Amino acid sequence: MKVDCIGDVHGCIDELHDLFQTLGYHYENQVFKHPGGRVPVFLGDLTDRGPNSLAVIRLVYRMVVTEKIARYVPGNHCNKLYRFFLGNNVQQKHGLETTVQEYETLDNKEKQHIREQFMSLYEQAPLYLEIPEVNAVIAHAGIKEEYIGRTDKQVKSFVLYGDTTGKSDDLGRPIRRDWAKHYHGKRWIIYGHTPVKAPRIIHHTINIDTGCVFGNALTAYQLPEQTIVSTPSTQPWNEEKFRSFD
Repeated sequence: MKVDCIGDVHGCIDELHDLFQTLGYHYENQVFKHPGGRVPVFLGDLTDRGPNSLAVIRLVYRMVVTEKIARYVPGNHCNKLYRFFLGNNVQQKHGLETTVQEYETLDNKEKQHIREQFMSLYEQAPLYLEIPEVNAVIAHAGIKEEYIGRTDKQVKSFVLYGDTTGKSDDLGRPIRRDWAKHYHGKRWIIYGHTPVKAPRIIHHTINIDTGCVFGNALTAYQLPEQTIVSTPSTQPWNEEKFRSFD
């Protein structure tokens, strides 16, 4: 088994197409397929902030649910959109407003269709994905070694939001503990959630959210090869969104 873990897309459909083509995938019947049978794994935050979140939903739904040629785990933005589609009173900010704005331009039939697609995609997804064939665990914001195998509330919060402290920095961004620094497991942990300018490898963890929606790049991590592949972003540069761990 060979997998291509794909970082936070956030509605950047053009960059996702570019990344697939760079990785050697061919577009046929409205999905991307690899001639060598590689399996794409989306690590969450498909939507919000970027220019075309609904197109990303449609593509990932087809690849994961309809064709069963890809895998997906949810991120915190996915969780929030799911709760919006449930009819919950969620705050339309931090990017959700862009996806809702797209959604509201659809007619009622299209609205129902995209809502059903996303809810089906989300409901069939595991909280995180263990892939023993490539000795890896894919989790949106990461996962501690002792959490692997659990899906309780504490683990769900960690996987979706990271190792939060409950505090914010001067820019209003949540302050998170550097859990990867303390990870000493033998399995690779592939995650995103926190935008970094270059993929961050520490121990057997790699953060591949290279902030495509903030003007940097969309990144894939290939296993078992341990190869990083990125495609440049066409979005405006936003320096303050990137995190440094120095």
